[in-house]
Amino acid sequence: MANIETKCVQGGYTPGNGEPRQIPIIQSTTFKYDTGTDMGKLFDLEASGYFYSRLQNPTCDTVAAKICQLEGGTAAMLTSSGQAASFFAIFNIAQAGDHVVSSSSIYGGTFNLFNVTMRKMGIEFTFISPDCSDEELENAFRPNTKAVFGETVANPALTVLDIERFAKAAHAHGCPLIIDNTFATPVNCRPFEWGADIVTHSTTKYMDGHGSAVGGCIVDSGKFDWTKYADKFPGLCTPDESYHGITYTERFGIEGAYITKATAQLMRDLGSTQSPQSAFILNLGLESLHLRMKQHCKNAQAVAEYLSEHEKISWVKYCGLKGDKDYALAQKYMPNGSCGVVSFGVKGGKAAAEKFMEALTIAAIETHVADARSCCLHPASTTHRQLSDEELVACGVTPDLIRLSCGIEGTEDLIADIAQALEKI
Repeated sequence: MANIETKCVQGGYTPGNGEPRQIPIIQSTTFKYDTGTDMGKLFDLEASGYFYSRLQNPTCDTVAAKICQLEGGTAAMLTSSGQAASFFAIFNIAQAGDHVVSSSSIYGGTFNLFNVTMRKMGIEFTFISPDCSDEELENAFRPNTKAVFGETVANPALTVLDIERFAKAAHAHGCPLIIDNTFATPVNCRPFEWGADIVTHSTTKYMDGHGSAVGGCIVDSGKFDWTKYADKFPGLCTPDESYHGITYTERFGIEGAYITKATAQLMRDLGSTQSPQSAFILNLGLESLHLRMKQHCKNAQAVAEYLSEHEKISWVKYCGLKGDKDYALAQKYMPNGSCGVVSFGVKGGKAAAEKFMEALTIAAIETHVADARSCCLHPASTTHRQLSDEELVACGVTPDLIRLSCGIEGTEDLIADIAQALEKI
């Protein structure tokens, strides 16, 4: 399968003669074996198969395989949410006493995960602007830095990360670059082709596309050579005594070690499992992802252009606008479109923003984003309300910012709805 459109529809699953055309939902916690020896081989990672759905499930693995094909990776796993994917992606290679470099322009929930919860676990984070100088980027690294993290298109600041630049810096310090590709999706950007090593997704967003199932995914490019930095990544390159002394890189190679460890160790112990039913729903969304993203981007481009010329709008952030500071980066990494989300400020501040959102009839006020149905949010008073004013600025969230997620409705209808809402301010 060469084309991403075909991978969206048929990737991950090829039914045999007389088998179901749609992927089966294996809604079972356990799996039966004829002998204890057979099951023992699974527990020892000496054979592939299923014994308990907290670790792996056939339905989930089928959908993970499709996303793996879409991103061009070698191994993938589903998680219970995008937050779980971000946590696992870091915690799989970092522990107490380690350090991670992260873009400051990331989703507020991820910022809190890193800056609060994972700090309590003893992992330090240095946050740097995606627009930082080469010197600032270089100075962010420490001898114990284990990874670099960023978002292709940041939520909700909509800044575009220079993936190639950050990958080069990460690799110079023997670290993998982890990219959250949720907003762009592999339809519009494939970070592995630009040097990224691990990709995460909140599949709750565009991949599901219908607000039906929460989920996440981690994909490994299979290109980062962990054995080259064995002292830096002992969890992958030295024996795991909880699995009878298995060394993941020796048993599964650099193509499979990272995801196998995350599944066999982290999922075993933390259990952030996506349900088979949710995976099935996710797959339904994936089948139309390539079609929906075109309409999302078409709508967002039209809305951004309309807003940029409206007298009641103070500013518009959308990398598809030629005057946007990230336009050149967007054309490099996402020439066919970025995402369906537009951020902008309404003149009059928070009060005007609230009046505008309440007047909308098509776009609903909700925490969700990247849905087939248009929705909007005032992040400073909702998703990012736990952050200080300084942290809000660092994340690219101003008090007047409105995040409008353009769905796949008719373009003219969306603009007409925005126009009537602005008239009521």
